[in-house]
Order: sequence, then structure tokens, then C-alpha cells
Amino acid sequence: MFTHNTTYVVPNADARDFVIWVHQVLLPRAEASAEVGQGRLSRILSHKEEDSECFSVQLSAPTTAALHRWVVGPGQSLSAELHRLFGGRILGFSTLMEVIDGE
Repeated sequence: MFTHNTTYVVPNADARDFVIWVHQVLLPRAEASAEVGQGRLSRILSHKEEDSECFSVQLSAPTTAALHRWVVGPGQSLSAELHRLFGGRILGFSTLMEVIDGE
């Protein structure tokens, strides 16, 4: 199993709207796609700044090819939508991770 993790740095003024957008737009579109499974939104507590909050959006898929299709398809259009809504105020970076079970 593979996970596509995107960490976002969101100004406090935009945090509520960002969380709503993730729950109402990003996660439903991800879960409706054939490439990725159920997504997860988490607040990152270890990097708390006075003027911003950090969030993690994780999407899982059985193969890196499925994640690639997601990133260049729906993921890219969602990224453009995020930029249209929030401009350059929200910063993000993505990481590809492989799940290692304890077996």
C-alpha cells in the first residue's frame, strides 16, 4: 500500500475554510475516484506557529501508478481549485510513502 501525503501550511484566517473545503470537496472527490481509497485529514501539532496551522491530507492507493494517475488528473485540478480559492496563501508539499507492515 502506498500513501500520498500532502502537508499544508495554512494561515489562521483561512484554516476553517480550508478544513471545510477538504471535507466537502477534496476528500469526496478522492473517495469517488478509482485511483485512491479513503482519505484522511489531520492537524499537525508538532509544527505550531503563531500565525498559521499545519495540516496533512493522506490518500492511499495499492500502487504508485494509481497515485500517479490521481496526482496528474483529479489531484492537479483540485490543486488549481485550491489556488483559485486561497491564492498563494496556502503552501503545500507532497511526499510519497510506502506502508510497511510489521510482518
